[in-house]
Amino acid sequence: MAEESNESKKRRVRKAPTKREQSEQIRAKADTPKRIRSATGKLSKPADATKRTLKKEYYLPLPDNKVGRFFNKRRSFIPSYFRKSFAELKLVTWPNRRDTWRLTFAVFVFAILIGCTVAAVDKGLEELFKNIILDLK
Repeated sequence: MAEESNESKKRRVRKAPTKREQSEQIRAKADTPKRIRSATGKLSKPADATKRTLKKEYYLPLPDNKVGRFFNKRRSFIPSYFRKSFAELKLVTWPNRRDTWRLTFAVFVFAILIGCTVAAVDKGLEELFKNIILDLK
């Protein structure tokens, strides 16, 4: 009985996983969906249902007279202007940081040049009016 207790108290040595086992574990983890993916999947279902509902076109049941014919056209919850604007915004390519700084610098240089030109023309016209037209010296 003493021998059995000594054997049970022996330390168990944990075997280090091989490279093959490590790669299999990594592949198994990659196959399982991550929390964020599963959360977005759960959130996308109601969002898609709302999107489909808002995209639908509805007909208003109205009487068959002039007013009814005028208002009995296809109606949508979201006006086409907003749908087309959003589609256009998806096509926009935004500038990166380098282009943004370059364009900002160009705007400042242009503003300074225009400011200097306006100041020079103003000074010239002021001298013209003082000396020639008003003849003040």
